[in-house]
Amino acid sequence: MANNVILSAEEESRLLAPIDAHVAEIQKKIDGLRADGTEKIVYLRNHIGIVKEDKNYTKAERAKLVEEDKRQIEEAKRVEAQNKGKIDALIGEAKRYLDVHYDKDYYNRVVESCREEKTLALAEYEKAVATIKEDYAKSIRNLSDKQELKDEKYVYKNKLFDAKMSRDARLAMIKDRKHEAFAHRYHLIDLLTMSHFSFAEKRVQSWENYQYNFKLSNFLYKNGLYIVIVLIFIGLCIITPMVKHTSLLTLTNVLNILQQASPRMFLALGVAGLILLTGTDLSVGRMVGMGMVTSTIIMHQGVNTGGVFGLIFDFTGLPNAVRAILALVVTTMLTTCFASIAGFFMARFKMHPFISTMANMLIIFGLVTYATKGVSFGAIEPSIPMIFIPKINGFPTIIIWAVIAIAVIWFIWNKTRFGKNLYAVGGNPEAASVSGISVFKVTMGAFVLAGIMYGFGSWLECMRMVGSGSAAYGQGWDMDAIAACVVGGVSFTGGIGKISGVVVGVSIFTALTYSLTILGIDTNLQFIFEGIIILAAVTLDCLKYVQKK
Repeated sequence: MANNVILSAEEESRLLAPIDAHVAEIQKKIDGLRADGTEKIVYLRNHIGIVKEDKNYTKAERAKLVEEDKRQIEEAKRVEAQNKGKIDALIGEAKRYLDVHYDKDYYNRVVESCREEKTLALAEYEKAVATIKEDYAKSIRNLSDKQELKDEKYVYKNKLFDAKMSRDARLAMIKDRKHEAFAHRYHLIDLLTMSHFSFAEKRVQSWENYQYNFKLSNFLYKNGLYIVIVLIFIGLCIITPMVKHTSLLTLTNVLNILQQASPRMFLALGVAGLILLTGTDLSVGRMVGMGMVTSTIIMHQGVNTGGVFGLIFDFTGLPNAVRAILALVVTTMLTTCFASIAGFFMARFKMHPFISTMANMLIIFGLVTYATKGVSFGAIEPSIPMIFIPKINGFPTIIIWAVIAIAVIWFIWNKTRFGKNLYAVGGNPEAASVSGISVFKVTMGAFVLAGIMYGFGSWLECMRMVGSGSAAYGQGWDMDAIAACVVGGVSFTGGIGKISGVVVGVSIFTALTYSLTILGIDTNLQFIFEGIIILAAVTLDCLKYVQKK
């Protein structure tokens, strides 16, 4: 029965032939309709690019040729528009045919064949193993010499290994055959639509590719830490009601976590760009302290009671909204300036960012502490947070600021030339330089962007806490920001990382700290938890790097 189900390569080709032939006829009609439309547009646009780069033409000749190509493109676009309805109808006809015939007449048969072939392969493997074991038992039955026994055992293990390798190779071929049968349908659709797949078609292909490439070891490398952290949170959610008689998973707690995470998100997004360049920033916490002091002084409730280098500042004459914007501008200028200094030493003198940012950290802390005598500047005008981060029906709008920052940085990383260069320099600065990318400019750009994010984060934290700015504020935030990036998959090996990972990392650390605080766990013990998570994250990152090498 199994032999009747299992298809040979020739039988499989015969099943596929009528489907390919039918779609090919439709494809031929579509190609004819595209010849003077879409295909001509593509050809002419490529020709324009070639003409512009061709130094054999004079400037006037190039302009004339380009103008002629553009005129022909407009004609081709009119043809394309006229034929669009016919092409769409033919594509629809081909897709309907595939929906009716592809699975029924071909793919399902291949799947059934692969299933039977896999069962047969496993059965033959088990039979081969049994035979090897039986032969081994017979061969050692009359042996007493230790060396001979050792040699036979060595041969026995090799035979088992060969059988296993043969089985794995056969199973891989079966898996490839099934995947190729699945992919062929979308290859036909790809030709029909010129790679314009629908959303549903993209999702189906993504799921198939995920299943095809899935390996448990790789999955655990990538997601093992997250699985453990989720299990920890589940445990905390179970323990908290028992110990504190309150639920951890409430809307209020979730909003509080997101509210606390929002300013930290800005800091982590800034640091992430530096880690992408195999760098880091140890001065983030001190940047926050400087930003908090600056913002509190400008937005202070009434005349400042403390001074800076002995000077007392009074901004009460300005409208509150103007004071807030001024605080944001000044804070961002300061953080960007100091971040740029650290970036310059890294970019110009190849100084390790650990050194340049550590020096920054010491300079900022010493400067702010000396200037302010280390005192706290009290509260800001309470009406200012109501303007910029009000709570609307209990929802803290500071979260919206974080969402906007995530969207902006995602766009910069993924949709701009600077973002692509950032990945290129992080992955291989030498190759990037040879390709014409300015490593200096990219490095400086990353530090400037980080400085801007630090300024916004400090400003928002000041409004969230309604002031209380001091030089000591933000201590340890640098480690939190770096740890969040590492846990989120931004690799210190460079050129690897996603914005989604940074968001997950910040959320994880904020939620963990919040949960442990509710449970009444000592702050010092919380550091132990964070340290273990960081070690686990970096270990997994190193394992992935070693495996790739």
